Amino acid sequence: MEQPKLPSKEVVRRWLRAELEQRRPPPDPKQIRRELGWDLVRMERDPCKR
Repeated sequence: MEQPKLPSKEVVRRWLRAELEQRRPPPDPKQIRRELGWDLVRMERDPCKR
């Protein structure tokens, strides 16, 4: 049985460069809170502030 060959350094560098180019900055804090449901937790804690 033949062992799989490792990719060359050039292939790995190209892949890594492509991955890094696709990175986007993180979303703004308001969107992060909304996606994590932190606003809902705050509303449950402070029912008077609705």
